Amino acid sequence: MLAKRIIPCLDINNGRVVKGINFVNLIDAGDPVEIAEKYSNEGADEITFLDITASNEERNIIIDTVERAADKVFVPLTVGGGIRKFDDIKNLLRAGADKVSINTAAIYDPKLVKESAMKFGSQCIVVAVDIKKEGSGWEVYTHGGRKPTGIECLTWVKKMQDCGAGEILLTSMDRDGTKSGYDLEILSLLSQNLNIPVVASGGAGSLEHIAEAFTLGKADAALCASIFHFGEYKIEEVKTYLSDKGILVRR
Repeated sequence: MLAKRIIPCLDINNGRVVKGINFVNLIDAGDPVEIAEKYSNEGADEITFLDITASNEERNIIIDTVERAADKVFVPLTVGGGIRKFDDIKNLLRAGADKVSINTAAIYDPKLVKESAMKFGSQCIVVAVDIKKEGSGWEVYTHGGRKPTGIECLTWVKKMQDCGAGEILLTSMDRDGTKSGYDLEILSLLSQNLNIPVVASGGAGSLEHIAEAFTLGKADAALCASIFHFGEYKIEEVKTYLSDKGILVRR
């Protein structure tokens, strides 16, 4: 059994880490490189940078931030936001990213996922999926959660797996920033229907929520933001709690 991963997520807007609720009402949480270095030293398994407004504002990817972080962070770094073409992925990997997270661009051009996976390896390609509950299903959104697509979540992630994605980063927009817990229903559904890892995102508010993502949601990793950024929990506290629950984590 693979160890479960704890991944602090740094949502970035105009070069600063921010945190909001349901993707809006953003609060400044600090400098991304300083925060990433801190989490790396505290035992994070990976770090994720997401430029949450780059696609909507049609800005370029955060190459300079990635280059600075790569000199300070000694765990895998995943970067997403503002990726539109193959060269964006190549440039991020050259700048020091270990994985690239593709969201909006994958909707517009699924071949980008396939071509990138073939060129760089599936292990480098994460497909991020932002969803909202719609009736009995979940709809995929783009542009930082601003635009509905009419695409059903499970259908979409299966397609991305077939295109060569190495991992799915699933964010529940309904739960994002609410600290009410991950959406365990869709997490479990995806984990049972995919052969690639699923990363849970959106809603972590307690140690129990993170444990549930693994035990009930069957996720392979848990993305957390607010509980780390505002000092509610340390990464080591999370790992100790999970270990005491019998959940395998890296120590």
